[in-house]
Amino acid sequence: MKILEIREATRPIASPIRNAYIDFSKMTTSLVAVVTDVVREGRRVVGYGFNSNGRYGQGGLIRERFAARVLEADPATLLNDAADNIDPDRVWAALMKNEKPGGHGERSVAVGTIDMAVWDAVAKIAGKPLFRLLAERHERKADPRVFVYAAGGYYYPGKDLGALKAEMRSYLDRGYDVVKMKIGGATLDEDRHRVEAVLGEIGSQARLAVDANGRFDLDTAISYAKMLRDYPLFWFEEAGDPLDYRLQAALADYYPGPMATGENLFSHQDARNLLRHGGMRPDRDWLQFDCALSYGLCEYQRTLRAVTGAGWSPARCVPHGGHQMSLNIAAGLGLGGNESYPDLFQPYGGFPDGVRVEAGHIHMPELPGIGFEGKQDLIREMRQLAE
Repeated sequence: MKILEIREATRPIASPIRNAYIDFSKMTTSLVAVVTDVVREGRRVVGYGFNSNGRYGQGGLIRERFAARVLEADPATLLNDAADNIDPDRVWAALMKNEKPGGHGERSVAVGTIDMAVWDAVAKIAGKPLFRLLAERHERKADPRVFVYAAGGYYYPGKDLGALKAEMRSYLDRGYDVVKMKIGGATLDEDRHRVEAVLGEIGSQARLAVDANGRFDLDTAISYAKMLRDYPLFWFEEAGDPLDYRLQAALADYYPGPMATGENLFSHQDARNLLRHGGMRPDRDWLQFDCALSYGLCEYQRTLRAVTGAGWSPARCVPHGGHQMSLNIAAGLGLGGNESYPDLFQPYGGFPDGVRVEAGHIHMPELPGIGFEGKQDLIREMRQLAE
């Protein structure tokens, strides 16, 4: 049993939308295939992965640095003790061989993308959905029912309040009961009108979260907090730079409602520092670490240990990214739910075909691996790379 190839292709996920910091007109993702010599039901097992939106494709790092380390390793050293499956932690160790501590930037995305594909292959070899495999390994009961919220509300040319309200109404019509919109890309007064318009549209049918994408300095963050605290928001997300823990801690004095951050922290060390110094409150706030951007599921499990060690419940974790990898982690490890992009970043976002949102939750299908084979537009794209 061995890994034969690791293939990468950089694919566009471009869109005319923008948030408070960036536009997505040139956004890309890395699609990765981990090809094994294992055959299941007449088909060679191939694990697939891709990186979340908001960070670009990592083809250079994947091809020139990380994939080579795995392929150069003795195949026996990448297997579990029983030699009946690949060991993701041993593959991860090979990926990170000769890497210095720190520097959790683009390399964490490259490693996380390969790691996603490795876990997909491992669960397929085991013949199990990844969420059930994870639950078994952690000696817990898997919960196939997962909370999801609809992320949208981006800025784009010509989008007025009517279009924003119609977008949010469409999410309610599809079964969501929490929706999210962007702020910080307009003036405070303009954003106030946008927030009020959406709240008026969704009424008591749903809750609204807002996301500033790290745009604000402390004074601006406080001004927004004073404005937003008058509304019953689900959360106020990423007010300032993700590494400005002092800003995050200071904001709690002005915003008593739930806050959320963490999607741009890429290691368990950074997560631990946020909980030590960021003033986050385990009774109400939310953590958004994204495995695909932060060295993958192997590292995410270390992050969860840091979270629980700091007195937090995994149920306060709702990952960024809107992908099926995090859906499996949520169902298998008891997270609080997952982000969802109903209309954006296709075909990589969304759920397997036939999965519907009901009362803000989806039910995980019993598909081996991460479940990409259940989403026909996505698996077609993936199989062009490796099958």
